[in-house]
Amino acid sequence: MTSVPSDTASQSTGARNTLVLVVYTAAIFTSALLLFSVQPLFTKMVLPRLGGSPAVWSVAMVFFQSLLLGGYAYAHYLMTLKSRVAPVVIHLVLLTVALFTLPLSIAGGWGEPPASGYAFWLLGLFAVSIGLPFFALAANNPMLQAWFVRTGHPDGPDPYFLYASSNIGSFLALLSYPVLLEPMFSLRTQNLIWTCGYALLIVLIAACGVLLLRSPPMTVEAISASEGDAPAPTWTTRLRWIFLAAVPSGLLIAVTAHISTDVAAAPLLWVLPLSLYLLTWVLVFQSRPLLPHWFMLKLQPLAIAGVMVLLAVGGEQNLLLTLGGHLLCFFLIAMACHGELARTRPAANYLTGFYVALSFGGMVGGLFAGLIAPYAFSWIAEYPILLALAALCRPAGTSTVRGGLVLWLVAVVAALILIGLAYRAGTVTEFLATNRIWVVAGLASVMMLLAVLWRIDRWSVAALVVLGLILIRVYPADDGRVETVRSFFGVHKIVVTSNGQYHVLMHGTTIHGAEKFLNDDGTPVKGRPEPISYYHKDGGMGRAIAAIRERKGGPIRVAVIGLGTGTLACHAMEGEGWKYFEIDQTMVDTARDPKYFTYVSACDPNMKPVIGDARLTFAKEQDGAYDLIIVDAYSSDAIPIHLATEEAMAIYKAKLAPQGAVVMHVSNRHLELASVVVGIAEENDLMSWVFNEDSGRDVDYIFTTNVVISAREEADVGKIASDEKWLLTEATEGQRVWTDDYSNVLGAVWRRLSKPDE
Repeated sequence: MTSVPSDTASQSTGARNTLVLVVYTAAIFTSALLLFSVQPLFTKMVLPRLGGSPAVWSVAMVFFQSLLLGGYAYAHYLMTLKSRVAPVVIHLVLLTVALFTLPLSIAGGWGEPPASGYAFWLLGLFAVSIGLPFFALAANNPMLQAWFVRTGHPDGPDPYFLYASSNIGSFLALLSYPVLLEPMFSLRTQNLIWTCGYALLIVLIAACGVLLLRSPPMTVEAISASEGDAPAPTWTTRLRWIFLAAVPSGLLIAVTAHISTDVAAAPLLWVLPLSLYLLTWVLVFQSRPLLPHWFMLKLQPLAIAGVMVLLAVGGEQNLLLTLGGHLLCFFLIAMACHGELARTRPAANYLTGFYVALSFGGMVGGLFAGLIAPYAFSWIAEYPILLALAALCRPAGTSTVRGGLVLWLVAVVAALILIGLAYRAGTVTEFLATNRIWVVAGLASVMMLLAVLWRIDRWSVAALVVLGLILIRVYPADDGRVETVRSFFGVHKIVVTSNGQYHVLMHGTTIHGAEKFLNDDGTPVKGRPEPISYYHKDGGMGRAIAAIRERKGGPIRVAVIGLGTGTLACHAMEGEGWKYFEIDQTMVDTARDPKYFTYVSACDPNMKPVIGDARLTFAKEQDGAYDLIIVDAYSSDAIPIHLATEEAMAIYKAKLAPQGAVVMHVSNRHLELASVVVGIAEENDLMSWVFNEDSGRDVDYIFTTNVVISAREEADVGKIASDEKWLLTEATEGQRVWTDDYSNVLGAVWRRLSKPDE
């Protein structure tokens, strides 16, 4: 009997191990790529039908996080079965059944949301439309890693490097969607590509199953023995996993909200923190991390101190430096938290339970920062709260500073008493208010030195963070001249200028309206308020309204999409019918309150706006009802995409009177949108004129405006057709028209960067 040479057997085993590693890595990578790309793909598919409400995005995130937890729990249960065949067969059947529900589509009978219970209805829509394929995808990462352990591969005892592969797939999906998929393909094409990718994934997972079943059987006892009989994680350990996952997950949403609210309301800004978040998972679960965990723990107090200083300074001094500072600090904090998870990960036998804890923690953090905080706080309070909790993510250790926790608690209480006394002592208050940045910076520096050099315990670090954040809140950078208004749709600030002359509505650093309350000599402005900011009578909006009124020769009927400060109300004349459509009730309340703005109370006190997303509510208006439709809907620094598509313009056109016109306000620092509006108008057989003029009066809060007016015939726009300030414009050759099936935000960003003066 001839024996097989040992080197031949070794080569065969090596080839098999290589095959196992390649197939499993490819399957996990592909699964993550599909999982992360389906989220923007389907949510964007839903937006036009549901009006593009921001609630769609937030509720979608809750759905995705919840179903991810369900998929992880399902994988955990399957891997408790004693049979090796059952998990493979059950999961392949689930994947195959889900394949028959593709391509992705909105389930029938879900076209119109109810008047109440909108969020629950939306969760139901997502569940019946994409619940099954997403659930199957969600289970793949922990399931395939557990299978990999049972193949007997040499790397099986520590398979967590495959999690890095998963997050690389997520990372690439995140970057490729706005950069490649969205600009290049329509939603229909994206859907077909995704479906083909899903079919390929089934083949890869089937191959993983075959490799598992052909491997020598490994019992639970054998796996445990290969891991040195590692004990099961305690409940304390599991709770800490949940906490370590929840803090950076919530911090991701909080820092995104902060930089897009108080730093810069720019498009695609959410991609940056989310990319860094995924990158931390990739780095910490590598077999040999590029950034050592001990080093990240050393830098974590520095990062927390850095955020404290940035919050004290404010967001308008140096936008790039502030934005970069917040992102760098977030990255370091997330690296420390996720590094702790990687350091305390269990033996492979308990892998699926570990991922269930991670998923649950991520869902808890997301729910707190994404859904609870917007209702609980009038400002981005979740950011400093999670910052303090991040200090508790540091590993437990023995303090080398005498006195321990009690001493630090006494110091904190004393400091709080000092702050309270400062309200009564004018000189102390004045000192703290004047030198707030230096006080907070000094406290942050002390915290950093104590944490890094003297290794004070994590509770002491958290106490110092809380103290610094209280100082920031008690003595804000705006000297009490800013009031925040927060709703589900974002945070707005009502700013009173230092001399009290103007009240300004802002979102981040972007002004959305202003009103003059005092004359230059300090006396109160009396009478009907004068529209300023983008709505001055000599600007594009004012000229368009006057031209349509003159062309008709009498009172006009006007629909306004987007209320803001209510400035346009003071363009209305007696006998005219103006109707407003606004999604955010807090904006209505703000515009009506005369302590903030008086346009509505002075010019249209009986105004009754239609609340809801205009894509839904305006579509219900009577056809041919309006002489002028003004689209001025801003959720941040960009017109919501669903209001600037070919289909949206078709709705506007249907509601126009025979000689009516559509005016779209597209003033924007980050996007070039005039060509987009011209394109969607031309597709609806409308002519367009573009107004873009620098007022030169920014000091008086009268700004440069970029406006597009579209109508069926030249005569419909009256004197605008012969006004040299308005340019008759045709669609840009080669530029693809935005539709509900296609949009290209990145292209609009690039056009603005390449032509900054237009």
